[in-house]
Amino acid sequence: MDKYGLIGLTLGHSFSQSYFNEKFENEDINAVYINFEIPSIKVLPEVIAQNPELRGFNVTIPYKQQVMNFLDSITPEAKAIGAVNVVKISHKGKKTVMKGYNSDVVGFTRSIEPLLEPCHKKALILGTGGAAKAINYGLKSLGLETQFVSRRKAPGVICYDDIDSNTMKEYKVIVNCTPCGMYPKAEECPKLPYEAMDSHTLLYDLIYNPDETMFMKQGAKYGATVKNGLEMLLLQAFVSWDFWHDEE
Repeated sequence: MDKYGLIGLTLGHSFSQSYFNEKFENEDINAVYINFEIPSIKVLPEVIAQNPELRGFNVTIPYKQQVMNFLDSITPEAKAIGAVNVVKISHKGKKTVMKGYNSDVVGFTRSIEPLLEPCHKKALILGTGGAAKAINYGLKSLGLETQFVSRRKAPGVICYDDIDSNTMKEYKVIVNCTPCGMYPKAEECPKLPYEAMDSHTLLYDLIYNPDETMFMKQGAKYGATVKNGLEMLLLQAFVSWDFWHDEE
């Protein structure tokens, strides 16, 4: 039986595990999807050795960057982003070969593209982590100019305090790549001048629990178009499956 899995530190109830095991059952695929909670990325070779039936795995926090050191090859896209969240395993003779991909970009761009209008030329990206880097790559591939926002100023990064109504006029797309507003702290939202938003503003939240975050609610109050990250998550799962079965 083929195995697939998720590598991470604290996984709890993972979307991927329930999604793939349901898929395998419904489509009569002789495979199983397992969560591999590991205390350090150094344990990865042990997991691979103990599971010779493993055909591929997803990677989540905090190993999306660290896993790259263990791979034989990485797609140019994942290399440019600096993060891998899908790994395909193949066997050439006795050698195990691992290739890294990034499905965040594909999932995100396919999900946001139908919502983009001609006025959407510039985007604010809230956060600077691995997901934010993938979103930045995706938005640029769709022709938008981007600006990172964080709590601390850094080269190429502005602070929330720097954002005013003029910024809102210029940046009509805002993507939340932070955990701010995620369950159980659903009453929180990024500090933005929501009252300066209008019907041309597009707010996209990578969070999908709750399904309408406070960030989305505040924007919608002033006419903004809002969307959560559930569709992106589903598209990422489809893309992972494609990567694992990529014949190259």
